[in-house]
Amino acid sequence: MLSGRQISAARALIGMSQAALALAANISVPTLKRMEACEGQAAGMQNDVAAVRTVLETAGVTFLEAGDVASGPGVLLRKPSGVAIDMDESEVVQYPENLENDAPPGAGG
Repeated sequence: MLSGRQISAARALIGMSQAALALAANISVPTLKRMEACEGQAAGMQNDVAAVRTVLETAGVTFLEAGDVASGPGVLLRKPSGVAIDMDESEVVQYPENLENDAPPGAGG
């Protein structure tokens, strides 16, 4: 079972907006909002919920069920599997310390 709160938490962990997740899952933003508003099982058509789950799992999220490593449902963030997902570059956070090239000269790649 996938809950609305798990979807919302997973989206927050990877820093993805509702609009970006809805676009990647090929659903409408209102549909995603309805899913996330559910305290229990995410409401919606099974294929829509599965599409959201796939996008989030591809981005590195693992959904936890009660009794796994948590006392209740939750999410875990791991490194993505290497599968590329489309992302709006304007929504990517870049920290100033990561903008400078700190590699020694000639260490190119």
